[in-house]
Amino acid sequence: MTKKRHQELDLTDEQVLEMYKTMLLARKLDERMWLLNRSGKIPFVISCQGQEAAQVGAAFALNRKEDYIAPYYRDMGVVLAFGMTAKELMLSAFAKADDPNSGGRQMPGHFGQKKNRILSGSSPVTTQVPHAVGVALAAKMEKKDFVSFVTLGEGSSNQGDFHEGLNFAGVHKLPVITMVENNKYAISVPYDRQVASNNIADRAQGYGMPGVTVDGNDPLAVYQVIKEARDRATRGEGPSLIEAVCYRLTAHSSDDDDRTYREKGEVEEAKKNDSVITFASYLKENEILTDSVEQRLNDEITKIINEATDFAENAAYAQAEDTLKYVYEEK
Repeated sequence: MTKKRHQELDLTDEQVLEMYKTMLLARKLDERMWLLNRSGKIPFVISCQGQEAAQVGAAFALNRKEDYIAPYYRDMGVVLAFGMTAKELMLSAFAKADDPNSGGRQMPGHFGQKKNRILSGSSPVTTQVPHAVGVALAAKMEKKDFVSFVTLGEGSSNQGDFHEGLNFAGVHKLPVITMVENNKYAISVPYDRQVASNNIADRAQGYGMPGVTVDGNDPLAVYQVIKEARDRATRGEGPSLIEAVCYRLTAHSSDDDDRTYREKGEVEEAKKNDSVITFASYLKENEILTDSVEQRLNDEITKIINEATDFAENAAYAQAEDTLKYVYEEK
């Protein structure tokens, strides 16, 4: 019997269905957040739509019980796969006191959660790269088998932190995987006005590491290259640069009007390759996502999102007197 694509990667039917469920949950959560924003209930959304396949495919290729991640602000799929819950993400969106990322102090997308080894992110883009490299250095110094995984957009790959981080990782052969989610736009600036090279992965050569460009709309393809990069890192062969080519289906954020810099037809064309639809088609062709399973998943996700929304909306805001908590040492 000919093996199916996911079976060739040693993934079970249950695992690829879980991948799809995580992608769908990320998409539906994101869509709900846009509705809440437009109704004036939450202040800001920065979207993962169009990038779920890259995020979830990569996360499932890692050791989600031991590896550390330094996600960038769109990575809802990554943090969901690593254990952050819909309720926790909604607490962040509503800026409530129990938001695990910042206690309601930061905008959504500034992920950070110690128990799930999610390194805290900052507002300046690309600062997460040196942090992930530092964690990889610790792994090497302590002779441990975990790797660190860091993501960023292609526009961020022009920042100094990217070059310094990758150069240091390459020199010291550190177990860090850098994945650039190339969604074609750095806010309003298209790829050809950001980067001179044909691919972001071409830059890897300068840092003495392999660079791979992969279809970011294909979670199985992303899974494969990240799995290979992780295996390479744990063998002591050093870092890898992965470029997952995808497309941002929404505006840069809820405060951006993308109609000023790209045509509606371009976005509609990109939707034909929407990974949530194409991966569902793959699962249906292989009789993994049946009508009954699809209905069950949709019902389950709707319930999760409704409960998360209600929970977060009714949760308490931080007390005014806690403004400086965690800022200065308390004695």
